Amino acid sequence: MKPRFFMQGNASAGMRLEAASLPAAGGALLRHGLSDRALAWLFVGPTVALLLAFNIFPLLWTIWLSFTRYRANRPDAGSAWVGLDNYRRVLGSEAVWDHMQVTAHFMCWSIALEMLLGFGLALLLNRKFRSHSFWSTAILLPMMLAPAVVGTFWKYFFEPQYGIFNYIVGFFGGPQKFTMLGDVDLSPWAIVLVDTWMWTPYVMLLLLAGLRSIPPYLYEAAEIDRASEWTKFWRITLPMVLPFIVLALLFRSIENFKMFDLVNNLTNGGPGSVTEVASISLEREAFEKWRTGHASAFAIILFVAIYGMSLVTVRFLDKVKQR
Repeated sequence: MKPRFFMQGNASAGMRLEAASLPAAGGALLRHGLSDRALAWLFVGPTVALLLAFNIFPLLWTIWLSFTRYRANRPDAGSAWVGLDNYRRVLGSEAVWDHMQVTAHFMCWSIALEMLLGFGLALLLNRKFRSHSFWSTAILLPMMLAPAVVGTFWKYFFEPQYGIFNYIVGFFGGPQKFTMLGDVDLSPWAIVLVDTWMWTPYVMLLLLAGLRSIPPYLYEAAEIDRASEWTKFWRITLPMVLPFIVLALLFRSIENFKMFDLVNNLTNGGPGSVTEVASISLEREAFEKWRTGHASAFAIILFVAIYGMSLVTVRFLDKVKQR
């Protein structure tokens, strides 16, 4: 009968031999199967292919078309190389700058109203009260609707013959036949009103998340120092929520700069061209006038403008976070 220590020595030696043989077996499996890198690319590859097919390739093709006189309705006519002529025509067109001015008017007023109302609603909903959950959900309802549906709904709402808006204006002593969308002075404000109604809940949601992230001990320390509510707002609430405000400003600026479906369903750029934002003008150049090369140059200019605006905002956001 062998001693116990001899049996334990053999067992430990066997375990060492088995552990030593594991890397060799793993290498054999990797040689006959897929490596970790190949397996990772197997999962990531379809996503990269779709990204290249639907994002990168259209962008590169648009850049190439912007230097040509290509027309999508006459593809057999060829595409003559014109260099920077399309960009010169776009930047030198007074109509383009008028459309950019309309876009800037829409952006500035809608974002300003959304920020003010969204911040006010966020401050209100940050306080616990009865039916808090109900009102939070009810306020978020406009954001859940598609912009095309919202545009169609408000178009019937502003209808001068049978729209509810006329009855509301008449009830408060206004004119009976009130054409909100047909008036040159009022139609831009109608778009601002509808966009504010739809996207204020989105801003409220972002700012409410910022308010909920403020540590309670900051307000407790301020109460110990007998700080007023106004002091606590300027010294604690606003600085802590400022990154979320900049983030909401970035998201809404990008979306409003390329807004199309809401304006298209409400006014289609009319009356005349007072509500023809840059995206509506781009659609008409590309699919009504069929000036594909000119429209591609216009699209690249808008892309560069949005990218530059986003870059400045992101850098400002980084500086705010570092404070």
